[in-house]
Amino acid sequence: MPQRVRVPLRIVVGYYSDAAVSVYTKVAALERRETGCEAGVAYLAGLLGISRSTVERSLTQLMRPDPVDDVAEVTSYRRTLPGGTGTTAVRRVRATSRAERGAWVPSRAAEALSPRQLRTYAALAYATATSHHLTLTDLGRVLRHRSGQKAGQPLDPRSVRRILRSLEDLGWITVDRRAGYRGRHVYTVHEEPTQAPLTADSDDGSGGDLDAGSLASKEHHQTDSPDDPPSAASVIRRRREHVVARGPMANPVLAPPHGRPYAAAGLTLAPRIWRVLEPIKPLLPGLSPYVVREAAREIGRQLDAGTDEHLLRARLEFRFASTETIRDPARWLLGAALRPPGPGSVGAWRPPGHWHECEACRAPSRTPLPDGVCRTCRPPDPLTLLRRWQR
Repeated sequence: MPQRVRVPLRIVVGYYSDAAVSVYTKVAALERRETGCEAGVAYLAGLLGISRSTVERSLTQLMRPDPVDDVAEVTSYRRTLPGGTGTTAVRRVRATSRAERGAWVPSRAAEALSPRQLRTYAALAYATATSHHLTLTDLGRVLRHRSGQKAGQPLDPRSVRRILRSLEDLGWITVDRRAGYRGRHVYTVHEEPTQAPLTADSDDGSGGDLDAGSLASKEHHQTDSPDDPPSAASVIRRRREHVVARGPMANPVLAPPHGRPYAAAGLTLAPRIWRVLEPIKPLLPGLSPYVVREAAREIGRQLDAGTDEHLLRARLEFRFASTETIRDPARWLLGAALRPPGPGSVGAWRPPGHWHECEACRAPSRTPLPDGVCRTCRPPDPLTLLRRWQR
């Protein structure tokens, strides 16, 4: 069982830098010894694969009170004599209660992952334990730009996707694409990677390269404390198996397109999309996943705009039946088949079945229309006009 530390959620989503998350994780792991964390700045920098100046800045940030709640995460006790002899400083993390929200992170992840990757892993570990389905936008708000002109702004989805892909390639997470709530990705975090992580070591002294480090001449180089027996609260909960409901038809097997293979995420469409696409089921095996995805987006847009599902399906069925030859199924589906009717063509087509028609606007209706006109075209009765006038 790998050693794990509990990183407070306020560090993961707060104003702290990405490197501060890595430094806190390693200090919290080494602090479990009775004597506390006695590793010097240079040794921490070698373990984490970052510069000594970055470690110094991160420790300074963690030892300063938070500007929001005035809480300091790390305390440091210097043990260096005025002459420069002695041992390194002792650092300890703030004691947290079980009621405080936090993410359980393996201590070796701080050595194997970059600071930004570790922050992403910690956010996914907390979301997995609390059964939250994060989107790329949600993760972008957690990561954010930490410096430069875009400091404080969310990270764009493309950059977040690149970080997730690197974590997946390293074996720290598994991504089930489009398998969660409303087509969101489902993430599984691993306490150990599928392959051995790359770590670094250093033989430098304890002083930082900004002349702000300790002047001690001896350091303790124990990297990890013995593993404590795992408790129920310390285990990262695994996600439950997600079952995506299907419509009346099974997902068709989509043939790969000719030429360059399709490298995007696999298709997992909502049941309402499959119900609308059912009339053109014979065309689906010959379409690429990209075309089916674009068609699903257009169907979802029209359904969200208020178009009735049965009406949209009947329109697609009518256009498929009334087209004699479909030379390019992809172009026909994304063009003529899913094109919504214009303002002047509301009565130009009729889905199969018996329909009534408004004599004024030619709008179709499944039920008989009083006086031959729909409610929109029907003039109000005199009693209604009199009541409006009296008001």
